[in-house]
Amino acid sequence: MSKLFKTGLLAAGFAALLGSTGLSAKTLVFCSEGSPENFQPALNTTNTTLDADRPAYDQLVEFTPGTTDVVPGLAEKYEVSKDGLEIVFHLRKGVKFHSLKGFKPTRDFNADDVLFSFNRQWKDDNPYHKVSGGAYDYFNDMDMPKLLKSIEKVDDYTVKVTLNEPNATIIPNFAMDFASIESAEYADYLLKAGTPEKIDQEPVGTGPFQFVAYQKDAVLRYKAFDQFWGGRPKIDTLVFAITPDAEARYAKLQKNECQIMVGPLPADLKGMQANPDLNVMSQQGLNDAYLSFNMKKPPFDKKEVRQALVMAIDKKNIIEDVYEGTGASATTLIPPFMLGYNDKIPEYPYDPEKAKQLLASAGVKTPLDVDLWYQPVYRPYNPNGKRMGELMQADLAKIGVNAHLVTYEWGDYRKRLQNGEATISQMGWTGDNGDPDNFFFLFDCATARDGGQNYARWCNKDYNDRFLKAQQTFDKDERAKLYREMQQITHDEVPYLNIAHSVVYVPMRKNLVGFKVSPLGRFEFHQVELK
Repeated sequence: MSKLFKTGLLAAGFAALLGSTGLSAKTLVFCSEGSPENFQPALNTTNTTLDADRPAYDQLVEFTPGTTDVVPGLAEKYEVSKDGLEIVFHLRKGVKFHSLKGFKPTRDFNADDVLFSFNRQWKDDNPYHKVSGGAYDYFNDMDMPKLLKSIEKVDDYTVKVTLNEPNATIIPNFAMDFASIESAEYADYLLKAGTPEKIDQEPVGTGPFQFVAYQKDAVLRYKAFDQFWGGRPKIDTLVFAITPDAEARYAKLQKNECQIMVGPLPADLKGMQANPDLNVMSQQGLNDAYLSFNMKKPPFDKKEVRQALVMAIDKKNIIEDVYEGTGASATTLIPPFMLGYNDKIPEYPYDPEKAKQLLASAGVKTPLDVDLWYQPVYRPYNPNGKRMGELMQADLAKIGVNAHLVTYEWGDYRKRLQNGEATISQMGWTGDNGDPDNFFFLFDCATARDGGQNYARWCNKDYNDRFLKAQQTFDKDERAKLYREMQQITHDEVPYLNIAHSVVYVPMRKNLVGFKVSPLGRFEFHQVELK
């Protein structure tokens, strides 16, 4: 199929999905960067997918847009017991679920929906536990099966959660996307119809926008949900124009084919800021780009080898070349403004000669051939994974390490990483709830499991003991002390190389108002309007 013909088909599909009346004055088009893996937040961890899922769903508690402040959501209030072991959620009444062709809800949201949404992830005997693969990465990597003792329905509008141990971050955790509430009635309907997998393809939630249609790699369409409990959105239609190429996104923004875009190229920012039709918002990112060394694969089980590669990579050059002023060098996993940041952690120096000595002392003969995996798509913390990979490849060649660049389609890339296939791999993280715990859990022992997000497969008792203690500590000073010590341990053990914390830029048309840049990297449109 020719590229021109394929483009024409996509354009035709896009127009069809927009509807025969075309774009109305209240249609907002968002130039997103990729296709969602599905429409089930509990199954996914990337903002590319979660941004696409988010319009349909709510959580018991939520983040105020543009902040990490937790406010009531589907629970109008909650109480935590003095010992931190019980949380009672009082559910909002009169909340409506969306309708879809063939399904019309007969009841409002209640406690049964809360139990279904968590039991699906937690209980092996739940009929939906294995649907769509059943890989609940957040739920498992955050050790929720160990933390939760019970989730009980007290009555239709009261749910009691009992923990096996106190957890200082449990409330913001309930505001995360994996804790989104699905319709138990819709699940029953699909089960009886013999199509349970549709629950993850045609979402039914209580969120501000109702799913209409989706065409992979082209377009996603929502319409405003008139009965949304938080008030009807100010736009009528929300369209995701899926546009992987950053230059193409910018071109669409300039032509008003979309009104807001994700992931501008650093080189385009000056032009965008000078354009009188555009507004470019920015915020220091709650993120980190890093390079993992798989410690299950020799010779990276030796600390000297990991240190050698860290000292062989000219990070300053990467910051200048890839980020072009939109990122700062990272020495730890968390950005400097977070609780517990350790400003005493030094940079490893760029020292190729010392790197050669470390390889020799570790008994590594050169040339050494390795695969270096680079991210195939823009990420907020890494604007150009391929270019970063090329620079790393050139640096490593200077110490006799032949790095072969490898990548895969984004979903496949992540899946293979979680399977432990990579040796050296680019990855990164944008915090989900504003708490350092949400970064540090990436390298605890629970996530070092097969299928987990600890791509270094690093399990260190000193680190893990402090991590678990911090979770159970409500004193902020004590938690900060533990986090500082953990950063020192990771610096010394080098399971990964911290690369950069980025500034996140969001370009948009000037007639788009009400958008808040999220420190959590979210794109949320309930409160926006077009003037």
